[in-house]
Amino acid sequence: MNCFRCLCLLLLASAPAAAFAQPFHNLLADRSLGDWMKTNGDPVTAGWVIEDGGVLHLAGRGGNIITRRQYGDFELWFEFRIAPKGNNGLKYRVRAYDRQWLGIEYQILDDDAFPRLTRDHLTGSLYDLAAPKPDVTRLNPVGEWNLGKIQIRNQRVRHWVNGQLLIDEPLCGPGWKDRVAASKFSKREEFGENVLGHIMLTDHGGEVWYRNVFIRSLDGCSCR
Repeated sequence: MNCFRCLCLLLLASAPAAAFAQPFHNLLADRSLGDWMKTNGDPVTAGWVIEDGGVLHLAGRGGNIITRRQYGDFELWFEFRIAPKGNNGLKYRVRAYDRQWLGIEYQILDDDAFPRLTRDHLTGSLYDLAAPKPDVTRLNPVGEWNLGKIQIRNQRVRHWVNGQLLIDEPLCGPGWKDRVAASKFSKREEFGENVLGHIMLTDHGGEVWYRNVFIRSLDGCSCR
């Protein structure tokens, strides 16, 4: 069974019945980048290219790109592939902090190429904020496709890779504030607590590929 068929079956099997009122939207629909823009609002014109099979490839310096739409509670499925020694990431709840666009990050990395990094910086982590709960992440070899999933509901975030739950953390309250205070984001007031933001694909100078990027909005409310 190929990755796309797996994705379709997982989407159907994992969704509660009530959620079918919120259809999935393909963020690479029509093999275009119409759903994406640069952080200054300009269209994406270089670096990020759609290749055969609807694969989005960061082939050169293209800068960070964000969705035109902002999302609150959502479920996002995507396939990703990283180049050897590659470092990248998918960010969400992205907004401007003092003119710098930041958000919470699902790390994407060639883990084996960075043996000194702690697990809160490896693939599937809540970057610099929370390490994957399992001791070993079920990743396919570098250069092969992996299936990622992010879900936010009621200010709780979960990360999966290849069906394995890695992250299950609140985005508010004392525990979250402690994590932020101990991270590189400590000087960003209320970092990650915003309940609306963009999805961002980052450019860290290396090649990365995405395909079958599907998102749906979920009903929910924020922590108080």
